[in-house]
Amino acid sequence: MLKLNIDSKDTNSKARAGWFETDHGKVETPIFMPVGTQGTVKAVNQTYLADEIKAQIVLSNTYHLYLRPGTEILEAAGGLHKFMNWQKPILTDSGGYQVFSLSELRKLKSDGVEFRSHLRWFKTFFYT
Repeated sequence: MLKLNIDSKDTNSKARAGWFETDHGKVETPIFMPVGTQGTVKAVNQTYLADEIKAQIVLSNTYHLYLRPGTEILEAAGGLHKFMNWQKPILTDSGGYQVFSLSELRKLKSDGVEFRSHLRWFKTFFYT
């Protein structure tokens, strides 16, 4: 469940500050959100990420997670939080950007998008 609260608004713009809360914790906004595209924030260990950078949330990309490490590995690990060893919130994007940026590798279908992997040209998958 997601809870959202706006604490203050700027009267001269649309800027606002607040927080949202997920099952994995509270995130105050506005926020710096490190990107862990494939389930890791590159070149930063989890202790530094949490204690020094004080990241409240990490962003991962569903398209890239699907390709590497793959759903079987994520499921075997017990999910993305356990795979990443990250107990705070994670935002996973829809992969919708890849629908446009990888247009030469995809087919639009009535039930989603079929991609050819940019890593393994012979593999296809559905993304809905």
